[in-house]
Amino acid sequence: MRVLMIEDSIELANTVKAGLERENISVDVAYTGLAGEEKAFVNQYDALLLDLNLPDKDGLEILNFLRESQIETPIIIITARDEIQERAKGLDFGADDYLVKPFELLELNARLRAIIRRFHGRTTPQITIGDLVVNPVCREVTYSGNVIELKPKEFDILLCIAENYPAIVPLVKIAEHVYDEDFDPFSSVLRVHMARLKKKLGDAAGKELLKNIRTKGYQLCD
Repeated sequence: MRVLMIEDSIELANTVKAGLERENISVDVAYTGLAGEEKAFVNQYDALLLDLNLPDKDGLEILNFLRESQIETPIIIITARDEIQERAKGLDFGADDYLVKPFELLELNARLRAIIRRFHGRTTPQITIGDLVVNPVCREVTYSGNVIELKPKEFDILLCIAENYPAIVPLVKIAEHVYDEDFDPFSSVLRVHMARLKKKLGDAAGKELLKNIRTKGYQLCD
């Protein structure tokens, strides 16, 4: 999962970034509204965390601008504004959820996963593709009921591909979802992770589960 946080408090942004990254969520941070808008246009995110009280532009203006620009990425407003009118306005402008400061990282993490599930049209976190089951809550993968032991990045890669099943997922898109903006998508590190994941899935199933479609990307098979 890759998230953009638009927040002018460096201390809060760093705390949230560190906390979410411990949960294997990559986080990019923008400290101004304009910088956040630019990142939202340039990069592809699974979700946005948007503060309303920004130094250069009101968060509701940013929210309205993003929605009018057809950016449908799920957005959680995080703010100290706790009045009912402010919450209603944010939801009316297109926010998917609202979290009042101060908040617990555990709740933020749960809300992030919930809005992303809804965005992908799932009512439960578990993704089932044939005999393969990917559970993002407990970060467990099974095939025919048998657990497949994956390293954190291998799991993140598999989750990204599973969420887009049955589509072919380009390597660049995988990199954008699994790593932060400083990662080189053409790095050999990602290809090593892909090769290991492909082997582990194949060994568990006794057949090829993850196909490398030449020049296009990767696709799961049922």
